[in-house]
Amino acid sequence: MAQKATIYKIELSVSDMDRHYYETHKLTVAKHPSETDERLMVRIVAFALNAHEQLEMTKGLSTDDEPDIWQKSLSGELDVWVALGLPSEKVIRQSCSKAKKVIVYPYGGRTAEMWWDKIKNSTTRFDNLQVVNLSPSDTDALAKLASRAMKLQINIQDGDVMVSVDDAVAYVTPEEWKSAA
Repeated sequence: MAQKATIYKIELSVSDMDRHYYETHKLTVAKHPSETDERLMVRIVAFALNAHEQLEMTKGLSTDDEPDIWQKSLSGELDVWVALGLPSEKVIRQSCSKAKKVIVYPYGGRTAEMWWDKIKNSTTRFDNLQVVNLSPSDTDALAKLASRAMKLQINIQDGDVMVSVDDAVAYVTPEEWKSAA
């Protein structure tokens, strides 16, 4: 019998001093059976880094033709497409043709570096693509914060991210490998 997704209830307070965005989001996040705590927390941090009133979590791992997070305009056009992990060049190309802005958050240390070395030259033509790496030490610290019911406070200033749950804190320093035009 197939395993079911685990539901996480998250109250996410975002204080983004870089973009002057201050809101609290109540999220119900389905964690796919194959998804790790690390990936779940990367997804939440990616949401916070791009927080907007129209930003939404999607079905994620359970569908191939949707990103992990997206933002649609009021007319239904894809404004922002957020993908996690190490998508293929084909997936990146398709994403860049569907959305105004595509952001990929690779993680996994050396594996992510090898992925980027392999595809970076073929991504230069995508002006709407941004690639932001998260280090293994940062994502390991994030994974330790995961629980089924969380009140997360995420503060973003000068590109640095502080994630706190109760008395536990993790610091994330995203490294931009490619910026969008």
